[in-house]
Amino acid sequence: MASETAHKYIVVEGPIGVGKTSLARRLATSLAAQPVLEQAAANPFLERFYKNPRAGALPTQLYFLLQRAQQLAALKQADLFAPTRVADYLLEKDRLFARVTLDDAEYELYEQLYAKLDIQAPKPDLVVYLQAPVDVLLERISRRGVDYEQYIERQYLERLNEAYARLFHEFDAAPLLIVNAASIDPIANQRDYDELLAAIRRMTHGRLYFNPLRSRAI
Repeated sequence: MASETAHKYIVVEGPIGVGKTSLARRLATSLAAQPVLEQAAANPFLERFYKNPRAGALPTQLYFLLQRAQQLAALKQADLFAPTRVADYLLEKDRLFARVTLDDAEYELYEQLYAKLDIQAPKPDLVVYLQAPVDVLLERISRRGVDYEQYIERQYLERLNEAYARLFHEFDAAPLLIVNAASIDPIANQRDYDELLAAIRRMTHGRLYFNPLRSRAI
């Protein structure tokens, strides 16, 4: 059943396997919102990257950068007529992944292209950051059974988790709801989802650590 929210642009973020796309889809349905989803499967270099990270990192990252730039530019142009939107990525995650996956020379090339694109991304008025330990991410990646994702290495996920923690430790561009996604299941558990949705509706400023038993400001 659709329900209104004061938020016009909600972003769900977190590392691979944490459940951000599934949550973004469900929120979009609940809020009668337009989903804005990454199209990872469309990246022709992604499987190559997971099988051989050094060989596939640069084309994979540049493809994602161009894809995200095009998608976000289209949203920005349509802002005057914008419905509520729920996205499963922040633009900031592009640089985060680039710094983790690229060597210094590749990252310099990436930065040159990033600057020339001059991406004007819409500003979210709420970010939901899903956290989970690497063991949980690996189990969920295994369970969803995408063939090429089975090549993902623990060390890579550890570096991503650390990079996300650094990003959101200093993040102040929008209200931030931090969710321990290892302790709840807002996709399969209706009570978890209802409580999270209520917290999202209430969230208007600052940052909050969401606990399904008691949410507390931090």
